[in-house]
Amino acid sequence: MASRQRFSQRHPFFFGFALITLAVALIIGAMAFFQFWMGDGLGFRRAKLGVVYVQGTIADARRVNRWIEDLRQNPDIQGVLVRIDSPGGVVAPAQEMHAAVRRLAETKPVVVSMGSVAASGGYYVACGADTIVANPGTITGSIGVKANVPNVRELMDKIGLREETIVSGEFKDAGSPTKPLTPEERAYFQKLVDDLFSQFVDAVAKGRGMKEKEVRRLADGRAYTGQQALNLGLVDELGDRAKAVDILRNMCDITRQVDFVEGPEERSRLWSLLLGEIGWAQVREALSGSHALFEY
Repeated sequence: MASRQRFSQRHPFFFGFALITLAVALIIGAMAFFQFWMGDGLGFRRAKLGVVYVQGTIADARRVNRWIEDLRQNPDIQGVLVRIDSPGGVVAPAQEMHAAVRRLAETKPVVVSMGSVAASGGYYVACGADTIVANPGTITGSIGVKANVPNVRELMDKIGLREETIVSGEFKDAGSPTKPLTPEERAYFQKLVDDLFSQFVDAVAKGRGMKEKEVRRLADGRAYTGQQALNLGLVDELGDRAKAVDILRNMCDITRQVDFVEGPEERSRLWSLLLGEIGWAQVREALSGSHALFEY
């Protein structure tokens, strides 16, 4: 005891500095502990839910799918809300998003919250989730496929422009905008549309637990309101985003407060806004007309 007093008496500055340092360390440690374990002030660590935004025309699945995979692999994310506000888009990207949502639902609860519109390809994506929640006035459904085949032949005739194409097979330039479709080409495209339509129907039937015959009866391309979709079995609940979050919390057995991890980050490029995020590859394809552009 005497030695301690002699030290404090001989080195009052260092002794005081050591006490202050110790006190600061204890305060910082206590704050970190409470922030980590008592984030909501109720004695529990905050839960984390992921949010995936699917917005605008679906033309490229890469950004959305990377974010979905990040959430799938993140052990802190207990469940995921997929917020869809999309009228659909190109077939393959919609299928890729749907597959990513299904993989996610195999590991964590996934609830879709539909905004103003979640139709065609937007509805295709939604069918990969465990539960679909729509507003009564959401425009959804529109189960079907269309092939856009532009034709500028009359314009070329007016300006005196001619094009000659040499092909290796009968259907290599089918859908060219410089010539009308032949009956054989029309039948060829119809078979492609029919096959893609069957894929859409199959995805809906599996996702909604419906028979293929039931889906085909509803899949004439028409859109439905959220209320109609509920009556037809195309969605599970009516409600806004908050309702969808409550359903997801119950599925994850979460009673405490939640932090949301949202993404992917929104693009700010002007062309992305003007083109509805349609990539240049799709634009060139549509303009060149070497093939039809198939859309959900």
